[in-house]
Amino acid sequence: MTISNAGMRAWSAAATLILLLTGCVSKGMGDLEDYTKEVLARKGGRIEPPPEIKPYEPYAYKSADASARDPFEPFYQVRKTETSEVADTGLSKELEQEIKNRNREELERFELDSLKMVGTIQNDDENWAVIADPAGVVHRVKVGNYMGRNIGKVVNIFEDKIELREIVQNSQGKWEERQAAVALVE
Repeated sequence: MTISNAGMRAWSAAATLILLLTGCVSKGMGDLEDYTKEVLARKGGRIEPPPEIKPYEPYAYKSADASARDPFEPFYQVRKTETSEVADTGLSKELEQEIKNRNREELERFELDSLKMVGTIQNDDENWAVIADPAGVVHRVKVGNYMGRNIGKVVNIFEDKIELREIVQNSQGKWEERQAAVALVE
């Protein structure tokens, strides 16, 4: 039986490791046992009681100068609006009700420009558009469905595009309708 150089090195490394480990064990645990006996032989002491907690006394801030600004008041002016006035959102009552009473749909999680129209399906009197989301999952939509983050309602479906009505906020803070489209990807 012959042992190669690699085998000889592995055997010598294992033997060295075994010798080192037996050296650690043969020393014993006498010093640890001595320390444990010494700690257990010590007399117990008295534990000091925790310090007494003083009750909290609130302090009312009063400035020496009556004209000085109160540091606890905000430094900016908050405009108060009349609560009796109904804010004009720019939308008709019917459209507001339609938006409030609807359930959010799956394709409303995505930006409109990240959705791709990949085809159409026609079934009797109903047209469906086939949409791929950014992950490549295919969805079908029909007129009346919503897609995109701007409350985009599908208005028309053609063979080459989908027309939508989106509701966006203008620079004055009012809501307005705008037309949008998703074209068929070739």
